[in-house]
Amino acid sequence: MIQVKPYRGGYGRPLQAGLFIRDFLLGKGPGDSMVIDPFRGSTQSDINYEYKEASAKATALEHAEKIISNLVVSGVEVTEEEAETIYQRELKRISRKFTHMRYHSFLVYFGRLKQLRWVEATHETEPSAIQANYPSAPGRVYYRLTPAGKAASDNLWSNPLFALHPEYGPNHRKQPK
Repeated sequence: MIQVKPYRGGYGRPLQAGLFIRDFLLGKGPGDSMVIDPFRGSTQSDINYEYKEASAKATALEHAEKIISNLVVSGVEVTEEEAETIYQRELKRISRKFTHMRYHSFLVYFGRLKQLRWVEATHETEPSAIQANYPSAPGRVYYRLTPAGKAASDNLWSNPLFALHPEYGPNHRKQPK
């Protein structure tokens, strides 16, 4: 008999941050996010916001599908309108603060992408809100994918830390016991 156990630790995220960032900067609008001009790029804060919203939508959809599935299995018929109501209810319940990558973690993650030279500043900036009180504060910088970022495989985009430090090997990943 095979014993099935879940892996310990880690985060259950419906969208991988690296793949989302790549597809977002390619202008694909992943996870129902906004579609951008890939040449112009986007700011880190806008990418982070779109990632959090797309993650919230995907998580709410997973929760709603489970609820609807349980209702159907128990013999209850669910209409499209009821399914949409369940989805919207679950979407309102998703905390953007506690269930998704915090902004500082996102900046660290994005910093790795810069170290890999997969993203580059476009030299386009726009004023940031903080500049209203502190005019010398930096503006919002736009980033786009580099040719190296476009050429990197899904596997590398899924784990930029491994791409940055291949000497670690795959041992730092979770392994089944």
